[in-house]
Order: sequence, then structure tokens, then C-alpha cells
Amino acid sequence: MSRLPVPAIDHAHAAAKPLLDAVHKQLGVVPNLMKLVGHSPAALEGFLALSGALAKGRLDLGLRERIALTVAEFNACDYCLAAHSYLGRNLAKLDEGEIAAARDGRSADPRIEAALRFAGRVAAERGRVGDADLAALRAAGFADAEVVEIVANVALNVLTNYVNNVAQTPVDFPRVELKRAA
Repeated sequence: MSRLPVPAIDHAHAAAKPLLDAVHKQLGVVPNLMKLVGHSPAALEGFLALSGALAKGRLDLGLRERIALTVAEFNACDYCLAAHSYLGRNLAKLDEGEIAAARDGRSADPRIEAALRFAGRVAAERGRVGDADLAALRAAGFADAEVVEIVANVALNVLTNYVNNVAQTPVDFPRVELKRAA
């Protein structure tokens, strides 16, 4: 049971309704996370703005979804793990092997694996990565802009992981079991 109520769209904060309507228009549904974050229209606006901006960046959807899976598993966020498994499968067209590998910060593609290992280190070390971590990412062909975007994607996912873990948001995607206990 959610520790913070997930309001129905009809009961959402007035300032959040246009933002939630835009989410509905884009996705066809409004996930519980969005309704929950809509308690604070400012937080919802900020989340959507950063998410939208990163979608226009240099990292493709497949890598962004893999980063989300790596971070969700690390932070033991069952909501985000379910959501990004679904989005990875249905929007980014990742196969089950890549979804499972991303949860462990791995990939069959060495370049993508370097990005996921770096993202995992950013999460685990709270941004205080070593020179060798950054060198490995650069050796895999990532430019400075991509390094910044990987960090920004980790931060965006930490935000949603923490909101969902605090709220215990009801999962409205097909459930996925965490590999480790929270």
C-alpha cells in the first residue's frame, strides 16, 4: 500500500492537470509515478522538463532505458524496475537478454556495457567516481557531452527511485522481481 496517496487525475492539483494531460497524450496512460509526483506541480514540471530535455540528447532511448534499469536494480526500486522493463521491451525494443543484463550493469555491446558500468559507479559512489572510471568510459568512445548525459540520466532515475521507494508507489506495470532485497 502506498505511503503517499496516488490521486486520480480528477483530483490532481489544478496546476498539475495540464502536465498530466500531456503525459496522457504522449503515453496513452498516466502512470502512478506521474500522478504521485503531481502532488507537487513544481516537481512534476521539473521531472518532465529534465526527462524531455534528455530525450533530445545524444544518448538513444535504448541506452537511457538500460541506465534506468541499472539504477533501478541498484536502488531496489520495484516500481522503476517494472516500468523500465516494460518501456525497454516495448518502446526501446530491447530483448529480454539485454534487459536482464542491464539490471546487472552489463550488455552484449562493449560500448553500452562501459556506459552502464560507469552509470553504476556514479550511483554507487554518489558521483565520486575515480579517474579510471572516467578513462574507461572515454576509451569506449564517449565524449564529454555523453558523460554529462549519463550522469544526468543517473540523477533523473535516482529521483524517481527515491520518490517511489519513499512513497511505495503501487506498481501499475507488469511486475518484475528485484534481484536483491531492498
